[in-house]
Amino acid sequence: MPRHPIGLLLGTEDDWPTAFEEILRRIGPVDGQHAFDCERITIEPFSLRDRPRYHLVIDRLAYWYYHPREWLKKVAMMDGVYLLNSPFTFQSMEKHAAYCAMMRLGLKVPETVLVPYKNPVDNARYAYTSARYNQPFDLDAIAQKIGYPLFMKPYDGGAWRGVSRINNVTELHAAYDQSGEMLMHLQKAVDYDVFARSLSIGAETMVMKFQPDQPMHLRYAVEHSFLAPEAGAEVVTIGKLVNAFFRWEFNSCETLVKGADVFPIDYANACPDVALTSLHYYFPWAMKALVKWCVFALVTGRPARLDLDTDRFFAIADEPGMTYEEKLAAYRGLADAYFETERYQDFCATSLSRLDQVVLDWVAGPDFDQLLVRTVQSVYPEHEHDMFIAHLRGLLHLWVRDETARLDAA
Repeated sequence: MPRHPIGLLLGTEDDWPTAFEEILRRIGPVDGQHAFDCERITIEPFSLRDRPRYHLVIDRLAYWYYHPREWLKKVAMMDGVYLLNSPFTFQSMEKHAAYCAMMRLGLKVPETVLVPYKNPVDNARYAYTSARYNQPFDLDAIAQKIGYPLFMKPYDGGAWRGVSRINNVTELHAAYDQSGEMLMHLQKAVDYDVFARSLSIGAETMVMKFQPDQPMHLRYAVEHSFLAPEAGAEVVTIGKLVNAFFRWEFNSCETLVKGADVFPIDYANACPDVALTSLHYYFPWAMKALVKWCVFALVTGRPARLDLDTDRFFAIADEPGMTYEEKLAAYRGLADAYFETERYQDFCATSLSRLDQVVLDWVAGPDFDQLLVRTVQSVYPEHEHDMFIAHLRGLLHLWVRDETARLDAA
């Protein structure tokens, strides 16, 4: 029986890796022919000619830790290891490049300006280059042209690092002074009705109502019909488009919805949030989607793609006779083709038909509850344990009830 070793390249998290490992163990061999092993990768010296043990790697570390990043590049280029995600595009195509690409494709990205560093970069050549070539600029004038309110945020940021809402000149200069050696965007704020955050794993996308002003455990609201069908479809299409364009297969996308307009504002997250304590109700879906996509990629022999092939997307963008809606539909077609959406759905329906019930039984049982308790104990101070255990149990019990009803109705 062929065995498919999966490697997890991890930082501090333990909740979702434990869940992923447990679900993979519980489903057992797929189609009676494919078995899966899962291992947490250690960091150690490697020869560039070493053959890796893994067929697929889920990367949660290399966006900031350079040694494993270079190992991932080596195993992708030399050995054909399937990566979630590829460091080739996440290293070079950060949020700034993503803004540029989506503007090029005609999406409604708010007005965005990149400004030079506030403080000199740590390079001996900077002073000479700056004196000779850096042009003075008027930060106030740029902000005035964009219009208040606006946001200042790092061109490659994550986890809300360095993000400031700017309402006036005083706040503008205070935020810029604090930016230091971070390279910053100024971006027009959108007066939105709904903030949507979509988590995409392979061919699947879950759109969640996001409340950025709330503490982390309350940011993902459990509300299933918070978007009109047309806006919801556009949010999903934008997420799929971004991911197919850059070959990202484990990513989150933030969009602001105002009336019938959808404004993408953040869609390059090398380490998207999949924590039990923040996703709560949506955590079982995320774990199922991650298992399904990894199994699908390995069993079907899906080839890893390092090339972007962007010309196909730009050809649609440049077609003068197409409306915005027609372009979105064409982009969705390219995205579904890249993710093999129809083939993936057929595979899940036939080869992973037990998975929904397996996960439901696990989440409803004592083993998952122990994981929940351990996670709370590792994340929160002792005096908050009882409150957060009760909070998460309530949300997961709600998921168990809803999932039971869904499967009974199927």
